[in-house]
Amino acid sequence: MRLIVFVLSLMSATQIYAQQFELPITAISTDAALDNAIPGLAQQIMAVYVENDRDTYLNNLFRLQLAAGLYSQAVTTLSELHALKSSGGGSDLDIVPYEIYAKARLAESDNKSAFKDAYAEAFRAIVGNYDDITAAKLNDTIGSPREPYGPRLEEMQADLKDAVARQKNDNTIKLNDALDLVGKYEAARSFASYYLLTDSLVAEDDQRRYLVEDNILVPTPDGASIATLVMRPRHASAPATTLLGFTIYANPVWAEEETRITAAHGYAAVVAYTRGKDASPQDPVPLEHDGADADAVINWISKQPWSDGRVGMYGGSYNGFTQWAAAKHLPVALKALMPSVTMAPGIDWPREGNVHMNFVYSWLPYTMSNKTLDQKNYDDNARWDRLNKTWYTTGQAYRKLDQIDGSTNPVFQRWMDHPDYDAYWQSMIPYHQEFANINIPVLTTTGYYDGGQIGALHYFMEHYKYNAHAEHYLVIGPYNHIGAQRSAWNVLRGYSIDPVARIDIGWKLRYQWFDHVFRGAPMPDLIRDKVNYEVMGANVWKHAPSIDAMSNEKLRFHLSSVKAGGGYRLTTHKPADNSYITQKVDFTDRSNIDESGPSLIIDKSVDSRNAVIFTSDPLQHPIEVSGLFSGMLDFRTNKKDMDFNVTLYERLPDGRYFQLSWYMARASYVKDRSHRQLLLPGKRQKLTFTNGRTTSRLFETGSQLVAVLSINKQSTMQINYGSGKNVNDETITDAGAPLRINWYSDSYLDIPVAN
Repeated sequence: MRLIVFVLSLMSATQIYAQQFELPITAISTDAALDNAIPGLAQQIMAVYVENDRDTYLNNLFRLQLAAGLYSQAVTTLSELHALKSSGGGSDLDIVPYEIYAKARLAESDNKSAFKDAYAEAFRAIVGNYDDITAAKLNDTIGSPREPYGPRLEEMQADLKDAVARQKNDNTIKLNDALDLVGKYEAARSFASYYLLTDSLVAEDDQRRYLVEDNILVPTPDGASIATLVMRPRHASAPATTLLGFTIYANPVWAEEETRITAAHGYAAVVAYTRGKDASPQDPVPLEHDGADADAVINWISKQPWSDGRVGMYGGSYNGFTQWAAAKHLPVALKALMPSVTMAPGIDWPREGNVHMNFVYSWLPYTMSNKTLDQKNYDDNARWDRLNKTWYTTGQAYRKLDQIDGSTNPVFQRWMDHPDYDAYWQSMIPYHQEFANINIPVLTTTGYYDGGQIGALHYFMEHYKYNAHAEHYLVIGPYNHIGAQRSAWNVLRGYSIDPVARIDIGWKLRYQWFDHVFRGAPMPDLIRDKVNYEVMGANVWKHAPSIDAMSNEKLRFHLSSVKAGGGYRLTTHKPADNSYITQKVDFTDRSNIDESGPSLIIDKSVDSRNAVIFTSDPLQHPIEVSGLFSGMLDFRTNKKDMDFNVTLYERLPDGRYFQLSWYMARASYVKDRSHRQLLLPGKRQKLTFTNGRTTSRLFETGSQLVAVLSINKQSTMQINYGSGKNVNDETITDAGAPLRINWYSDSYLDIPVAN
C-alpha cells in the first residue's frame, strides 16, 4: 500500500511539473503589469503545488504566499521552515529577512500602520532576540544600500529581468520557470521595500551591543594620518585582544561587517585604511606605505586602555599583503596573522612571472580616484574592454596604457620603471632573511583557482625557507579568490566542489584560529599538519608537513613530437631521437582580437590559442596528482625573449577537460625574477621551472593528462615582442619576423603523485 501511495505521489508531482500555468505576454510587458500578474500566478501554483522534499516545498511556498499577499500564512510557513532547518542542523539565517518583511506586512495590514514603522518593530523584535554572533551574521544577510561590492538590489532586479525575458514567446509558463520567476520577483520586491531602512536599524542594534568610534585619525611617524574604525563589546569587563584589518578598500559597509563580527566574538575590532583613504587627508598611494603605517596603527592600538597589548591581523588579497608588510617591521604587539589569498607585490601583482596583466590597471583608478572606491568606473566593463582592444590593435607600448585611457597614473608609471623584482618591490614585504625574524603563528588560506595563490604560497615557502622553526599553517582547496577568504562556493565555474570542501573560512575558521592562539582553544580540527589540502574528486582532506610532502613520487612526461589527434603525445618514455615541434606566432597579426579561451573548470575544450597540445595515454588506474608540477623546456628560438604558459588538464573519459593548474612566466626571468637574462637567438637552450601554484586531484581510470604549451598574445595581458628591450617600452614595430620556436622532445614535465 505504501509503495502504491509513493508511486502515485511521484506521478502527481511529475504531472504538476509538466503543467502549464497562464501568464499572458501582456502580463509581463511592463513593471506595473507584472505587479498585477504575479499574485494571480502565485495563486494558480498554490492550488496544485506539491513537493516531496519538505525543505524545498516550504521554501517555495512562503515565497508564493508573500507574492499572493497571504502574509499570515507566510509567517506560519516560515515558522515551520525555521523548525525544520534547526532540527536538521542547518542555518536558517537566509530566511530571516523574509520573516521580518512578512511580519511587517502583516502588522501593516492588521494595524493600518506605516510599513516603515511596522518593519522597524519587526526588525527590533527578531534581530534583538539573537546573540551577538548570530545577529552580526544576520545583519550582513539582510543587506544595506551601501553594499561593498555593488548594489544588491540592482543584481536582484537584473535576475528578475532575465527571468521575465525567458517568457517572451509564450502565454503559458511551466512550474519550474514559474517558481523561479515568483521567487526572483519576491526577492527584488521585498528587498526594495526595506533596504533603505536597514542602515539605521543595524546602527541602532550595534549601539546596543557595542561601543563604536569612527574616523579616528592615527598619526604616523612621517606625519600622515590613518583613518580608523573601532568597535568593541559594550559590556567588556577587561581590556581585550584586538583583531585588525588593514586595507585600501575603504567601504564603510565592509568595515562595519568585519568589526561587528569580530566584536561579537569578544575581541576589540579595528579596521584601518591605507593613507589617503576615508578621512585621511593625504593622497591615496597603494602598496608603498602600508607596512610602516600598519606598524604605527598596531603600536597605537597597544597603548589604548581597552587593549591588552596583543594584536592579530586578518584579511584577504590586499588585506593579506598588509599583514606581511606590517610583519616586516616586527611590531612588538603583533602576535598572530591570518592572511588569505595574499597578494605579493612584484611577484604576483601587478604581474605574474614578470608579465603584466591588464585587469590590474583598472584597479588603480578604482582605489586611487577618491577617498572611498570608484565602483561605478571599476564595473564599467565596456571601458576596460575598449582600452584593451585599443592598446592591442594599435600596438602601442604597454607603458602608455594609462595615457590611452585618458591620463597618466604616477603609480602605474613607477611600476613600469621597475620591471625587475628590485629594491622597490623588495621594500614592501619581508625579503629573504627578514622572514627568519618572524616568529608568530600564521594561518594562510588560498585556493587552487585563486589568482593570489602564487603570493600566498610565496610567503608560506619563504617563511619556512628562512625560518625552519616557523609556526605557519596552510589551508588550500578548490576555491577562488573570494571563496578562500570568505565562504566556499558550492559551484565554482561550473564545478560542483566536494562536500567536505564546503567550509566557511572568513567567519568560522578565522575565529577558531584566533581563539586557539589567544585563548588557548583547541587547534581547528581542519588543521592537522603544516599543509592541509582537499583532494578534488576524492572528497577528503589530507595533511602533510610540507608542500613537497603532498606527493611521494614524480611522474615524468616528455613533450614528444609524435602526433596524436590534433596535437602530440605526452609520453613517459624519453624520445630516442633529436626531434622537435616547430611553433610560429606572428605578433603583428591582431585578427584574434575577439578570441577567448574556455572559462569553466570542467569544459568541452582547452585554451588552444597560440598553443601546442600534448596528451598522455589513458590511465589504467586512478592516480592522485598533488603538489607543484615542474619541468624543463629544451628549445631554440629566433627571439631574445618570450612569455609562455604551461597549463595542465585532466581529460575525463567522457572527453571533457578538467583544468588543474597553470604556470606563466617571462623566459628571461625564469632563473631569477630580480635579474633579466635574455635568450640567445638561434642557440639551443634550456629553462627549468617550478610552478608557483599547487593542486590536488584524484584522476579517474581512463583519464588522460593534457599539457598545453602556449605563447602569450592576447588583448588582456602584456605582449613580449622578443626584441630584448624593456617589454614595457616595446611596440608592435619591434615585432619583426614571427616568433619561431623549436620545442625539442626531451622537454619534460614532472607531475607530483601521491601513492
